[in-house]
Amino acid sequence: MKKITIYTGPICNYCDATKKLLKRNSLEFTEIDISSGSEVLKEMISKSNGQRTIPQIFFDNLHIGGYNEIRELEKQKKLLELLK
Repeated sequence: MKKITIYTGPICNYCDATKKLLKRNSLEFTEIDISSGSEVLKEMISKSNGQRTIPQIFFDNLHIGGYNEIRELEKQKKLLELLK
């Protein structure tokens, strides 16, 4: 199974919703808080092709997008398939 990484920040409802969605699907993930330093923010922006909003979600090195994109994958029942 692919490793899930999410870049999050403080006081972020979409970040909270993403974590709930992943937990609801019994998926483990690594959370990286961008408020921990500017290097982390730069890393996220670089990996996400310039995206600055949070959350930013990755399955291994595949950039998924944010909450709306992962929610759509769940609705279409493609989330677990994409993680294989």
